[in-house]
Amino acid sequence: MSVFNRRAKFYFLSFLKHDFKASITVFFVALPLCLGISLASNAPLYSGLISGILGGIVVGFISKSHISVSGPAAGLTAICASAITELGTIDIFFLSVAVAGLIQVLLGIFRLGGFTHFIPSTVIKGMLAAIGIILMAKQVPLLLGYDKADFWTKELFNIISFDNTFQHVKNIYYHSSKGAILIALLSLALLIAWKNTLAKKITFLPTSFVVVAFGIAMALLFKEFIPTLALKDSQFVNIPENLFGEIKLPNYQALFSQTAIWKNAVIICIVASLETLLSIEAVDKLDPYNRITPQNRELVAQGTGNILSGLLGGLPITAVIVRSSANAEAGARTKVSGIFHGLWVFVFAFFLASLLNYIPYCVLAVILIRTGYNLAKPRMIRSVYKLGREQFMPFIVTVIAILFTDLLIGVGIGIAYAGYFIFKNTYKAGFTLDTRTEGITKHYDFRLAINVSFINKKKLKDELEKIPDHAVVHIDGEDSVYIDYDVIEAINEFKAKAHHKHIRLQLTGIPDVETISPH
Repeated sequence: MSVFNRRAKFYFLSFLKHDFKASITVFFVALPLCLGISLASNAPLYSGLISGILGGIVVGFISKSHISVSGPAAGLTAICASAITELGTIDIFFLSVAVAGLIQVLLGIFRLGGFTHFIPSTVIKGMLAAIGIILMAKQVPLLLGYDKADFWTKELFNIISFDNTFQHVKNIYYHSSKGAILIALLSLALLIAWKNTLAKKITFLPTSFVVVAFGIAMALLFKEFIPTLALKDSQFVNIPENLFGEIKLPNYQALFSQTAIWKNAVIICIVASLETLLSIEAVDKLDPYNRITPQNRELVAQGTGNILSGLLGGLPITAVIVRSSANAEAGARTKVSGIFHGLWVFVFAFFLASLLNYIPYCVLAVILIRTGYNLAKPRMIRSVYKLGREQFMPFIVTVIAILFTDLLIGVGIGIAYAGYFIFKNTYKAGFTLDTRTEGITKHYDFRLAINVSFINKKKLKDELEKIPDHAVVHIDGEDSVYIDYDVIEAINEFKAKAHHKHIRLQLTGIPDVETISPH
């Protein structure tokens, strides 16, 4: 019994020293992001809080990741905002989230968690950079204090496309706020200064918490002492006291009547799974004990969280690198820290919501700009550029395609463009050809690559067609592990031509196949 007590005491003290402290730190990082991501997604603020709670508690219990933390993801904001607009109502959007979770669970059960390895890394980086650019652009109206809800779906795009530009610029002017602009600029300056100086010294205070506290203080100061700069009520977070009463459940009747639900569910599933699997891969490298997270189990955990999130009116959940890295830096040892962070979000959302209503939207916009910048850092873009044209072009094509279409089409275009480079290189690399002349006789030595596919057939046939009469040709396939049937057939067809052209042909490691004549 004493051994049990000592062990229990050890784990409790370890929890207090590591996981409890880390859970508080992650909570301060997660809370502003839950609210800001809801805002950026054009969803009710409670949606981000619900997904933050479920991501911490439900996903934390099921997942076997020790230090990754899940919740609403900045990378899905553009997708969510677009889906809500397309589907028309928020309750139908929640149905898409639940269906996306179900697809994730099936992917995990059927052990398909490794599908991300088939997507080129430059395309993934391009996707994240495009999401970062969109996320930063969407914060412009909030930085200016713009409080008209329709800006999210109309004004910003119209300004970029010069549609009724003067009218919308005038509209922004009348709905902007000097106080919001000043708070945003000062908060941004504090964020940069704190991150570059005090953040490493005062590790127990997350930068996002410091910025939010500063923004609240400035807003209260303006209200009390500088009325001309005071913010309007519409420029503050507005979470209802009775959060349960505001939750909208999905409209189940629309599941088989609107195909857009399924389309958006697939998009959410793909991007959420990508972000999750990429995040846990990165977070596992931060784990001091070098523990590896099972990918398929993680998809089941995330899918379960998304099913519940959709049913309860929450945003899509993913493993989030911002929360997870903060968790690791705070000294977390087990997933208990992530679970407790979800409990703290629950306590604030349902019992202390009135405190959250002091947060100005413009401060959340500053935090989201930082998040978007981290996704599209110039340093990352330069590093991809230095890798050469074949890496940079798929990256930049993916970014541009996403910005001008949508995320799924943009990623598809990026993959197709990357596939073009793969095709081109594979086309070139099917074989090597050495030529030499001995007396008046020309010798052609073909050495086939390790893998020779049908893509190489045309180039090989073209080279064989160029060979003059009375030449000596050697085709060596001894080093090849795989030679496609089409290539073998083309070589065997060349036998007859070689005989008629008096070409001496030697084949090594090339099997005989029966050629099929159309005549």
